[in-house]
Amino acid sequence: MSVLRSLARTLRGTGADDEHPDDGRAATDGGTTVSGRTRSDTTRSTLSRYWRSDFVRSMPYWLIPFAVVGLFVYGAIGWNFVISLTDYSGFGSAEYTDLDFGNYIEAFTSSAVITAGRNTLVLLVVFTLVCLAVGLGVAILLDRQVRFESTLRTIYLLPMSLSFIVTGQFWLWMYNVNNGIVNSFVGLFGLGPFNWLGNPDLVLGAVIFALMWQFSGYCMVVYLAALRGIPDSHFEAARVDGASTWRMYRRVIVPQLKPATISATVVVMLFALKAFSFLYALFGGYRPAKGADILATLMVRQAFQLQEWAYSSAIAIILFAMALGVIAPYLYYQYRSENL
Repeated sequence: MSVLRSLARTLRGTGADDEHPDDGRAATDGGTTVSGRTRSDTTRSTLSRYWRSDFVRSMPYWLIPFAVVGLFVYGAIGWNFVISLTDYSGFGSAEYTDLDFGNYIEAFTSSAVITAGRNTLVLLVVFTLVCLAVGLGVAILLDRQVRFESTLRTIYLLPMSLSFIVTGQFWLWMYNVNNGIVNSFVGLFGLGPFNWLGNPDLVLGAVIFALMWQFSGYCMVVYLAALRGIPDSHFEAARVDGASTWRMYRRVIVPQLKPATISATVVVMLFALKAFSFLYALFGGYRPAKGADILATLMVRQAFQLQEWAYSSAIAIILFAMALGVIAPYLYYQYRSENL
């Protein structure tokens, strides 16, 4: 964005020169005005200034990476979209002469896609809200100078360093019906045992809780950094006005955490959309329990088990559109805030 702004400033400067050219000295000889600067001189000056601009001088640093990313990322996305318009099954070459939206029509009318899409949205919304709430609560507690703050912060952030595969295996053992710690804990209250990963009514909640355990530490760090950036005078002013601790945080402190909330929300939602490897490790394959099947697992299953590559590409484009719906408003907000 900074490069585009530099180019815009250069072009605005060019327009100003064309509108008000520097005519230099004007001499009058017998009623004839002689211009001290010709149009070709103005053009050369404009081109010279353009080639010396930050936009052109920075091209050797960003043009090649931009071309590589454009080819292997956005080019691949475009090719995937074209594949989704064919009937490609993974064997031979795709036929590009008869393109249609049949795979998308089938996807939006398929009960499997509708169920997976609903599970994806529930995971996206509930997981994000729970992570933000838990992370904010822990950040406020740590910000109040509790004992062993550094140790608690490190312990709480530690799960974030684990991969989805490790986390999936860890919670597979935790949710074990016979000797899992979760069932042992609820058994203390006379409940259970529950089949957390086999019951369609419980499995999505179990997945959300496990993911919250891993990523709420990230939200805690983001919120804690934002809290530490609020001047002490704001806290003191709220206390002088007689505000209680609850009202001070609700009316004064939390509204100032909007940028941190937006940043954490985008990152956590993108993690939710990439939960395939966690579900693969948790359920040991492409087919999780019925209540935990999301678009990512359905997409991989259609491609590698059923060899329906075009149909799988259509599901991938739908998933990409959901990710774009998450990141595009954030980028627009950052652009309007002049942070890009």
